[in-house]
Amino acid sequence: MTTVLILGGGGMIGQKLARSLTTSDVTLFDIAFPPDGAPGQQITGNIADPATVQALAARRPDVIYHLAAIVSGQAETDFEMGWDINMMAMWHLLNALKAEHDASNGIYVPKIVFTSSIAVFGAPFPEKIDDDFLTAPQTSYGAQKAGCELMVSDFSRKGFVDGISLRLPTICVRPGAPNAAASGFFSGIIREPLNGVQAPLPVPDTVRHWHASPRAAVGFLRKAAQLDTEVLQGRRALNLPGISVTVAQQIEALRRVAGQDAVNLIQPAPDDAIMAIVRGWPQDFAPHRAQALGFEAEDSFDEIIKVYLEDDFQK
Repeated sequence: MTTVLILGGGGMIGQKLARSLTTSDVTLFDIAFPPDGAPGQQITGNIADPATVQALAARRPDVIYHLAAIVSGQAETDFEMGWDINMMAMWHLLNALKAEHDASNGIYVPKIVFTSSIAVFGAPFPEKIDDDFLTAPQTSYGAQKAGCELMVSDFSRKGFVDGISLRLPTICVRPGAPNAAASGFFSGIIREPLNGVQAPLPVPDTVRHWHASPRAAVGFLRKAAQLDTEVLQGRRALNLPGISVTVAQQIEALRRVAGQDAVNLIQPAPDDAIMAIVRGWPQDFAPHRAQALGFEAEDSFDEIIKVYLEDDFQK
């Protein structure tokens, strides 16, 4: 049986991923877990603590899903914590895995699937970002993710691990309470009105962004873990499929699903800080490499809302 370690296993994607891995021996690590969470052994701790990371590496899991991070808005406002958790934790992990690799005389080479972000890209953007566009992040969060991508590639090149970095679209619609992510409103303007609650909109409805559902995200992760990374030819970071829509198009999709009463619950609430972050994010992609490898996402924002209603909506 494949042994799996999910770093950030207490979060929404980590919990959904764990529930999908019914034929694996799963261990989840996070600072906290929800009640009645996904099956698997739960370990609590701080991913930024090197001794904790060494103990996790010593378990020698076959597959490691690295989802642990603080979100974009928090990484921007808490500079030191952002670098400690979003980048230095990866450095400690990879070095701990290298030590296990060396102790096994090179036999132990775990597969690592790292959740990166489209925030690794920075403006000015072409109409669509293709697989050859440079990484030039304009936020701390994006810089931290880009640094991790480089580390994953180099430790893989040396044969210590077998890694792949997935540049996730913004995952929407996220269930549960709002978080500190600058992108959180993309989910909030759909989730809250569907629940009969007002939702603030901090940016103009002309803002365009790249989205995929939580269901698609789990599919990305599982596909990556099964992928023969030789086909990547050393380019171990992938832009993933998604759907590019404006906020206005999101709202139109909500209107088609839930009617005008739901749309009326969206209230303009301009926020310059959020707009400054969002302005530096990409809007559209041509992810041909990932699509050729079989990665799939939704074809419309209506479908993304449908996924939320099927998987997470609770009246």
